[in-house]
Amino acid sequence: MHPNPAFRQSPRDQNLAFARDRGFGLLTVNGPEGPLAAHVPFLLNDDASFAELHLARSNPIARAGLPAPALIAISGPDAYISPDWYGAHEQVPDQVPTWNYVAVHLRGTLELLPEDALRPHVDALSAEHEGRITDKRPWTSAKMTEGAMPRMMRMILPFRFRVASVEGTWKLNQNKTPEIRARAAAALARGNASAQEIAALIRRDLG
Repeated sequence: MHPNPAFRQSPRDQNLAFARDRGFGLLTVNGPEGPLAAHVPFLLNDDASFAELHLARSNPIARAGLPAPALIAISGPDAYISPDWYGAHEQVPDQVPTWNYVAVHLRGTLELLPEDALRPHVDALSAEHEGRITDKRPWTSAKMTEGAMPRMMRMILPFRFRVASVEGTWKLNQNKTPEIRARAAAALARGNASAQEIAALIRRDLG
């Protein structure tokens, strides 16, 4: 997370809304031989006091000594920023390339849940994301043949991540003038989908 306070002004509710909407992040814990990491979907509860997730039984994190301090890093759009986009060198001298991005870190404690918590979790997880698809009826585990779902669930375990703190970085050239930021946004708008998302965020921030 970038330490510049200019990029760390987003309120907790905005950071949590971003994390909730993405619903996917990089879970990390300290292992006996170094950091352990897993890319996981998760569900935040209503007051964001915890998130629920699952891991394969064979995942090293699932076999680590829990409960343990952990972090979930949620990444958003990102884009390279060329100093040429800021304006003529004579007007804006001595600029260097940088990277704009959005990221939220949830810090807390990861703990194993009882196995009877698994089925409600996976059903809630699929319901959340199936509900975002508007052109079909939602898939549910009821479509599985009898016995198939229990067999598959034997391969995974449920976990709870108790959220202790929320940190967000929205690095959108806030340390530049509005004119420079607008020029960068215009250039980003001609880029790929991620660059276009950053452009839209800069323009929204500029009002």
